[in-house]
Amino acid sequence: MSILTSLTRAWLTKTTKPFRFYPGGSATLPYRDTPGMGLYVHIPFCRSICSFCPYCKVLYDETLAKRYLQALLAEIDLVGQNVEGEKKEATSLYFGGGSPALMAQDIQSIVQRLKRYFIITEGIGLELHPKDCTTERLQQLKEAGVSKISIGVQSFQPEILKLLGRESVAYEKMFEAINQAGFETVSADFIFALPGQTIESLKEDIELAFAHGANHFAMYPFIDFTFTERKFRRRKEKEKKHLLYEIVQYCEKQGYLRDSIWTFSKTGNSRYSSMTRDNFLGFGCSATTLLERQFKINTFDVDAYIERMQQGRIATALTLEFTLRQRMVYYLFWTLYSMELREEDFEKAFGKTLSSQYGFEMKLAKRLKFVTQEEGGYRLTTKGSYYFHYYENFYTLSYIDQMWGLMHKEAFPSELIIR
Repeated sequence: MSILTSLTRAWLTKTTKPFRFYPGGSATLPYRDTPGMGLYVHIPFCRSICSFCPYCKVLYDETLAKRYLQALLAEIDLVGQNVEGEKKEATSLYFGGGSPALMAQDIQSIVQRLKRYFIITEGIGLELHPKDCTTERLQQLKEAGVSKISIGVQSFQPEILKLLGRESVAYEKMFEAINQAGFETVSADFIFALPGQTIESLKEDIELAFAHGANHFAMYPFIDFTFTERKFRRRKEKEKKHLLYEIVQYCEKQGYLRDSIWTFSKTGNSRYSSMTRDNFLGFGCSATTLLERQFKINTFDVDAYIERMQQGRIATALTLEFTLRQRMVYYLFWTLYSMELREEDFEKAFGKTLSSQYGFEMKLAKRLKFVTQEEGGYRLTTKGSYYFHYYENFYTLSYIDQMWGLMHKEAFPSELIIR
């Protein structure tokens, strides 16, 4: 796996030098003039720990949550004060976790603190565990300004939920509470390519969600991280490919709009994605920050994060300074997640044309039928989206798995080199 990703990275970045992440980082972040910047807040608390989940999470504890809130507000102040005078425009605000709604009563104070420094132009999104979809909690979130929600359903099929160690949920009651709250976007998250799943069971999940008020869904493939646990056999790659093609074909037939590699909208008017941001600032333990030439990731250790913020120090554990070519590759990878690559946007981001930097690669991708050329740019085909997933799986296990695996073990690693 690492050979494939290393060769691809070397070809695209024109260097064999590895990615070197150095420890720590400065609280002075050069984001004043950064365009297309989103905000991310990580809430690490869960009622129970799902063995398959790779994210930074701990069991909910009320006392710890109160301490975490104060640390989070302190980090927002520390980072926000980098911008003097006028507030900085941010495209969006996204709460992930964990189960952010376990701190529903605190979301409003977090949003208000962020609005001291930022103007949020495209709404506020938040991940929800199905058990958090109660009338009271949803109302708290709505009052805090949340306009888009993503429900971690995973599946409506009892046998699949059992496989994942999840309990079945009374989804009719759940959707009743959601519909009463009236969010702009209601997205259902599903996992596919699990043992026993068929296109029929996946279609049933999609239609059940849409029939009960969802207007968007995400269908993510199961990725097997080395530091997580699973109690089932992985599906063969051919089976995953077949399922992905069937999902796409079914959605096209139904008239659902595909707005990213894994997401579809019922009408085309509702979108929800935590992935496609050119740049973003991250707050909370394990949160990442991506700027024009810099990538930073906070410690995964909740206590260490709180302690750092009590000291008035940034909680960054590792920082990577991009070369221009490395940043271009990072941009291409995550921009193609949205299925589109616009030449104008690339040139605006880097001051160089896409054809001058990756003309040969785009011609090759077109010849291989991974992309089609459209006015002003390119769009991934279904074939291209499958190979994007195939490479993403290698990338995840070769890069993200190494980083997160280390971060789960060490609060502040001395160094990380990814070749």
